[in-house]
Amino acid sequence: MTAPLWRPSADRIARSALARFMASVSVDGGYDAIYKWSIAQPAAFWDAVWSFGGVIGDRDPSAPVVVGLDRMSPPDPVLGPKWFPSARLNYAENLLRGAGDDVALIAWTEDGPRRTLTYGELRAEVGAVAGALLAHGVRAGDRVAGFLPNCPEAVIAMLATASIGALWSSCSPDFGVTGVVDRFGQIAPKVLFCVDGYKYNGKSIDLLDRAAEVRSQLPGLVQTVVIPYRHRSVDLAPIRGATTWHEFVSRAYGEPLVCTRLPFDHPLYVLYSSGTTGLPKCIVHGAGGTLLQHIKELALHTDVGPGDRVFYFTTTGWMMWNWVVSALAVGATVVLYDGSPLPNAQPGLLWDMAAREGVTVFGTSAKYLALAQKQDVAPARTHDLGQLRTILSTGSPLAEYSYDYVYEAVHPDVCLSSISGGTDIVSCFALGNPLGPVWRGELQALGLGMRVEVWDQHGRPTTEAGELVCTMPFPSMPVGFWNDPDGARYRAAYFETFPGAWRHGDWAQATEHGGLVIHGRSDTTLNPGGVRIGTAEIYRVVEQFPEVAESVVVGQTMRDGDCRTVLFVRLTPGVTMDDDLRHRLRTAIREQASPHHVPHVIVPVADIPRTVSGKIAEMAVRDVLHGRPVANASALANPDALALYQPPA
Repeated sequence: MTAPLWRPSADRIARSALARFMASVSVDGGYDAIYKWSIAQPAAFWDAVWSFGGVIGDRDPSAPVVVGLDRMSPPDPVLGPKWFPSARLNYAENLLRGAGDDVALIAWTEDGPRRTLTYGELRAEVGAVAGALLAHGVRAGDRVAGFLPNCPEAVIAMLATASIGALWSSCSPDFGVTGVVDRFGQIAPKVLFCVDGYKYNGKSIDLLDRAAEVRSQLPGLVQTVVIPYRHRSVDLAPIRGATTWHEFVSRAYGEPLVCTRLPFDHPLYVLYSSGTTGLPKCIVHGAGGTLLQHIKELALHTDVGPGDRVFYFTTTGWMMWNWVVSALAVGATVVLYDGSPLPNAQPGLLWDMAAREGVTVFGTSAKYLALAQKQDVAPARTHDLGQLRTILSTGSPLAEYSYDYVYEAVHPDVCLSSISGGTDIVSCFALGNPLGPVWRGELQALGLGMRVEVWDQHGRPTTEAGELVCTMPFPSMPVGFWNDPDGARYRAAYFETFPGAWRHGDWAQATEHGGLVIHGRSDTTLNPGGVRIGTAEIYRVVEQFPEVAESVVVGQTMRDGDCRTVLFVRLTPGVTMDDDLRHRLRTAIREQASPHHVPHVIVPVADIPRTVSGKIAEMAVRDVLHGRPVANASALANPDALALYQPPA
């Protein structure tokens, strides 16, 4: 058996929050033991998470923790199961409990450090914005939207919204007008927050014209609030009835923050499916489930607590933004960054930030790590990362060579945790394990309290690759979809394939170490010659080639009904596709994956379409290749790239 890439020291294990949690519930025997207990005794487990996390709220200690634990997929999923039915809490109150002088937020842009806020300052800002929202008629159940970069004002506006029981929803400023309206237009927000512009990869981008178009298509808005982000003064003339952030909150400064405690499942967030196969689904998440799940994942799986500085490269349009902001609930400092992760002028900027701010948990995407390796970004040689303990990766499967890169070029003594979940659950099914080793190419562990299995097409557990399912309710299941009163769209999204089990849409395989390997999305798996394979297995091989910047692989159905595999590659500058490169790619795929993975066709392209959150849009490419329209190209960051995949006339 090969050795793990890393093991935690005995001291690190003993000092971990997970070890303390296990002692508090009297469970011995390592991660396997606490995981088995958490799914055998879910009510006791989630009750213990509430207590261990010090959740602020009101609840009847004699009331049940969960009602309807057997109703994973009832006739109307909106009606059950129901967690902590007697509890009342407020998400913002729980995130704002840090000591007044402790640092809550540190904000960076491509230009360097920009702003720092203590918990006391953050509470004051949130109180002012909450007062202004109330003055403009926003009440519990109303919606507030942010067309914002990853800046402190986004966190402030979200917490202010949550404090009064309204729902927060956000899109990053790289969305086009149609993409924003497709999302916000469904939920009819009362107030819209936006910025005048932002900077990305050295380029300053004006946002006022787009914001004006968005405002014109949201007739229910009572106020548009513009944050002067790129310029000190802003011409608001293009946006009808707009006001600046300062003008909006000026009359409410000094008002005490009052956080309204509401039922555990009161709606908190509206998040959106990618929208590449139709109008984005509006997924509504509850305050209590989001809070409890994030406390579990941050404290127990990531070992985050007071004194930690937690960074995740994300935009406000990706669920990882919601996730990392919850680090405030465990007393940590959240480090925000707005800009390109690898700016041309300074590709090591994120590591500059991590070193200067003493980041202890560094989160990013698998794509970032792959591109950083190609650009020879090696912070182990150039930066003092002595405070760094954990590196997180998500967004797509983390290739085996990226594990090697982290330990060789980034830091030799970190817990590298590839994590996997999604917008649908605003959390994860598989995460890190502070008590256990890191194995090359594997996600460390299944999430505590998440009864995760891998099933074959007949709904039976399998040791082979198959569908990732969850067979027991958990608190961060959506409370519903917007405009889905009978729950029909909710059922169709998760329970149609396997009634009674949540089908997540990942193609996965359990490992002998208790973790998972994710092979890609199950709706984009390939089926050449009737053999079902995952796209991630091909990406892992192809993107090790220095000639390949990135790639996308899809299956194309032929007239005879068979499926051929088509690999599109964006080559690095100065490289051209020739027979030799095609041969080397095919040979490597055959040797490192299998003959079934070898693409039938390899095509060079100038660009790869991706969603605004950076994920490769495999389904959109597949639709174009088959001559089908892409239902919502506005969900893409670079929709013009789709023209490169049109089949010949």
